[in-house]
Amino acid sequence: MAQVEREAMEYDVVIVGAGPAGLSAAIRLKQLDPNREVVVLEKGSEVGAHILSGAVLDPCGLDALIPDWREKGAPLNTPVKEDNFFMLGEAGKMRIPNFPMPPLMNNHGNYIVSMGNVCRWMAEQAEAMGIEIFPGMACSEIVYGENGEVKGVVAGEFGKEADGTPGPSYEPGMELHGKYVFLSEGVRGSLSKEVIAKYDLAKGKEPQKFGLGMKEIWEIDPDKHKEGSVTHTMGWPLGKNAGGGSFIYHLENNQVYVGFVVHLNYKNPHLFPYMEFQRFKHHPMVADLLKGGKRVAYGARAISEGGYQSMPKMVAPGVALLGCSVGMVNVPRIKGNHNAMLSGKAAAEAAHTALEAGRASDELSAYETEVREGAIGKDLKKVRNVKPLWSKYGLTASLTLGGLDMWTNTLGFSVFGTIGHGKSDADATEPAANHKPIDYPKPDGTLSFDRLTNVSFSMTNHEESQPAHLQLKDGAVPISVNLPKYAEPAQRYCPAGVYEVVEEEGKDPRFVINFQNCVHCKTCDIKDPSQNINWVTPQGGDGPNYPNM
Repeated sequence: MAQVEREAMEYDVVIVGAGPAGLSAAIRLKQLDPNREVVVLEKGSEVGAHILSGAVLDPCGLDALIPDWREKGAPLNTPVKEDNFFMLGEAGKMRIPNFPMPPLMNNHGNYIVSMGNVCRWMAEQAEAMGIEIFPGMACSEIVYGENGEVKGVVAGEFGKEADGTPGPSYEPGMELHGKYVFLSEGVRGSLSKEVIAKYDLAKGKEPQKFGLGMKEIWEIDPDKHKEGSVTHTMGWPLGKNAGGGSFIYHLENNQVYVGFVVHLNYKNPHLFPYMEFQRFKHHPMVADLLKGGKRVAYGARAISEGGYQSMPKMVAPGVALLGCSVGMVNVPRIKGNHNAMLSGKAAAEAAHTALEAGRASDELSAYETEVREGAIGKDLKKVRNVKPLWSKYGLTASLTLGGLDMWTNTLGFSVFGTIGHGKSDADATEPAANHKPIDYPKPDGTLSFDRLTNVSFSMTNHEESQPAHLQLKDGAVPISVNLPKYAEPAQRYCPAGVYEVVEEEGKDPRFVINFQNCVHCKTCDIKDPSQNINWVTPQGGDGPNYPNM
C-alpha cells in the first residue's frame, strides 16, 4: 500500500487511552499549566465503553489528583462496610478470618465503584478544563521522528477493506504530534507492545504475568442484597488446575458485581476459564445469592499480575508508558486503579518540568524514578512475592508464605528477597497429551450461560467489512501446530468465542476467527502457546460498549 498522506495536528502532550491513568495525566497537566495543549484519544465509542474493572477503589489516587472529588460529585457512592474471605470446596466453604491478614488487605476507606462511570466523571472534569477528548479514535500507528523518537500517533483511520486496502469510504486519519506521547492503553496495548519491543524496555526484567478477569453484573433479590459487602473466594472450582479466585461486590440499587479471575500461567490447555466462571456460580453460596435475580451485563479483560519485578522501563525518547501499560496491579489487594491514577499524575509532572525547561522528546527519567521509588513502587514492592509464591507452591502454601512475606515487608524487609516468575504465560502451556480433558457441565441458562449469549450482554459490535484486528503471524500454525500439540486452546481461553476449529466430514479442519465477537480482553495475544496471534486495534468505536462496568 502506498504511503498515505495525512494532515497533522500539534500538541504539547498526546495521550492514548481515556482510562484512569490517561485522564489523570491530562487533568494534572492542565492543573500545572492551563495553557498546555493536551489531547486524549480513546478507541471506545465513548469514555468508559472499554473500561472493565472489579472494582474496589482505593481513593488515594483521586485524593492526590482532585482532593475535593466528593464535593464535585465523583461516583464513589458505596463505601466498603464488610470484608469476607472464603476458601471454597465443591459444596461447602471455610471462612478465612480477617485478623491474621496484613493491614494492606483491609478495605476500610475504599469504595465499590464502576470504573467506567468514574472515568466518565473524570472526563467531564477534564473537558471543563479545556482538554480535548476524542472518543471513537483508535490509534493504529506510532509516528517516529528523524532521530528515532516517538513523535506522535495516527488516529481515526476508517474504511479499510477486509484485505487492508482502502475502501470507497476510506478516511486516512490524522497524525497527532506531541512533544511527549503518553501510552495509557491498559493491559497489553498494541502500541505499548511495539514501543517495549522497539526500545527493548523489558530487558533484564521478569516476564509480565497476566490473569483473565470475567465479570457479570446481576440485579438480585433486595432481601439478599448487602450494600457495601465485599467477598473474595479461592479454591473451588479451579483447585490445582489454575490459580485464581472470585469477587462478589454489593453496590447500590440491588446490584452485585460477580467476577472470576483465572491466572493465565495454567499448564493444562484443556482448561476453559469461561466455563470455570460459569461453574463457580453453581456453588451453593453463590447460587443462593443469585437465585431469583438476573444478569444484566457481561465483559472480560486481562489483568497485569507480574507486579514490581515485571515492570518494564517506562520511558523512551518522546514516550512514557502509564498504568497497566506498565503493569501496576497489587495482586493480593486486587487493585491497580489507584496506581494508574498516581502514574498519570507523575508522568504529567515530569512532562511539565521538562516542557518548562524547554525540553521535548527526551526520556522522562523523573517519571520512572517517581514510579519506582514513590508511592506506587512502595505499594508493589511489599507484595512482589505473592504471585510467584502462588505459582511455585500452590494456593495453600502461598497463603501462609505470602502472608508471612507481606507482614515482614511492612517492617521493611522480605525473608525471600525478590522471587522471579520464570516462564511467560504462553510458555507455561504444556502439551495436551500431558493432561486430561476437563468435563464441564452445560450452562443452564439461569445461573450459567453459553459464551455467545453472554457476549450479547457486552453490547459488542465490529464493522465486519474491515480487516480482522486479530492477526495471525502464520495462518498455518493453529491447525498444523496448536491443534495436534495443544488441542488448539484458543477455542477455550477466549472468553468471547472468537476462535473455533471447524471440522467437517471429508475436509481438513479449519481455524475460524469470529473477530466481531471480540471484547478486547487481549487473552489470545498473551496465552497463545505459539505466540502467533497479534491483537491490534480495530477501527475506532468498535468493540464492547460497557454501560457501567
